[in-house]
Amino acid sequence: MIVESVNKILSLGTISLQIFIVFLVIYLLFLKEKYRFFYDFLVKNTIILAFIISSVATLGSLFYSLYAGFVPCELCWYQRIFMYPLVIVFGLALVKKDNKIVDYALALSSVGALISLYHNYIFYKETASTFCVLGESCITKYVSEFGYISIPMMALTAFLSIICLSLIRKSAVDKGF
Repeated sequence: MIVESVNKILSLGTISLQIFIVFLVIYLLFLKEKYRFFYDFLVKNTIILAFIISSVATLGSLFYSLYAGFVPCELCWYQRIFMYPLVIVFGLALVKKDNKIVDYALALSSVGALISLYHNYIFYKETASTFCVLGESCITKYVSEFGYISIPMMALTAFLSIICLSLIRKSAVDKGF
């Protein structure tokens, strides 16, 4: 019962982030100058938003492996290597009020997103991978909500949203905001 509830909550959060990413792209391309207040809000709150996203992703992966007993595949471990430090990076950025931290966050989240993109490719194509030799298979379907939300999709969405937020902050910092 708890696992199913967490699946639904994290899946709804994933869909919300996906809608946010699409809205953000449309906003930045067509509406940024007209609705400048939203851009200012995002720039001001990027670090806390990215901290929340990375924290939820980290806690979600720990919940799935430690409580639900889902064995992470090798690609999941690699994604964790790039997600877990983001909590610390954004936490330090919040404490130190450090705007330059986004360069490190972009590096970590970009590599994590590439791994996650590959993981999603083999997951949805149900293709064999050379990475899936240790532990659990990379295509094991522990979570399947709303017809397409899976653990690899959750990770990819988290990484992409952190990349988007970090790029907005970096752009503002580079312009002296």
